[in-house]
Amino acid sequence: MTMSHPQSYEILIVPEFTDDKAPESQGTGGGAAGASVRGTAAKGSDEGGPGDAVRSAVVTATGETGETGYPRYAGDGMVADIDPRTQAVEGLLVDGSELAYGLSARIAERDRRQRDTDG
Repeated sequence: MTMSHPQSYEILIVPEFTDDKAPESQGTGGGAAGASVRGTAAKGSDEGGPGDAVRSAVVTATGETGETGYPRYAGDGMVADIDPRTQAVEGLLVDGSELAYGLSARIAERDRRQRDTDG
């Protein structure tokens, strides 16, 4: 059986004020486990791109399921539970701690971001 969801993502940690570029329906989360945000930065656009990130990390699938029930990804000091359907970050630890208030997490499929920067 092959997995249909990406095996790695790049997680971008951005100040929440940049979320005004994200679609309204996706909110900022702000809960104890982090945020569930995708938007223009996740798609590698020129506006709101990775330059706005205060930190980023490449995470890869661990083969485990996180406490949220979603697949767990880890790398570069971050551990994230990511919903493969919506590609939303459902839980996030940064260096073992919850995401600080005022920050949001956005994700980008690593393959897509590499193609955008290479081409």
